[in-house]
Amino acid sequence: MGIDLKSFNGFIFDMDGVIVDNYLYHIDAWGEFCKRHGLNFEVEDFTRKYFGKNNTDILQALFGKNLTGTEIDMLGEEKEAIYRELYQPYIKPLDGLVDFMRELRIQGGKIAIASSAPQSNINFVVEKTCIKEYIDVSVNGNMVRLGKPNPDIFLKAAELLHIQPEKCLVFEDSFSGIQAAINAGMQVVALATTHKKEEHDPTITIISNFKELL
Repeated sequence: MGIDLKSFNGFIFDMDGVIVDNYLYHIDAWGEFCKRHGLNFEVEDFTRKYFGKNNTDILQALFGKNLTGTEIDMLGEEKEAIYRELYQPYIKPLDGLVDFMRELRIQGGKIAIASSAPQSNINFVVEKTCIKEYIDVSVNGNMVRLGKPNPDIFLKAAELLHIQPEKCLVFEDSFSGIQAAINAGMQVVALATTHKKEEHDPTITIISNFKELL
């Protein structure tokens, strides 16, 4: 695949679109949230403007004003509760993920989740996909000041893993997340879940699921 896994000690996984292919459920949740708050919502426009952004950026743009931290937390958790309710009956890990994580641990690799999602969503996904035993650390969007494509979230994950950035491999699906990994000085594998293979930069490794790395 153009990537030598043995060259890395740390493996950092984005969550949405990487651990789970949940993009459409998030879109449905945002649609329901906007409906409840009387906000305009058009799928294509929303995707173009906000995909890969954190809730703080999305909410302030949707409401067209600066929101307090308390308002952002409250509104963000409202949307995420809608998402978890919609997704819970259907959640499953991306094909090959659990076996791939198990293999990384056997080889001595350390594993992090680095997601712009709130910790409540990370806990939900980790529990429902049964991968808790493989995760060494997790970094959520509230643990860094700037969201992707800023590299902070991946650099924080590397710091918590005690591994140099250049020895970390990132798995991402969004263009902003891929750029964040590059900005962090890390190599990246793109998941063709939310975006098709032909939409990704052909100079990086692109996979459809983790079976391709086993």
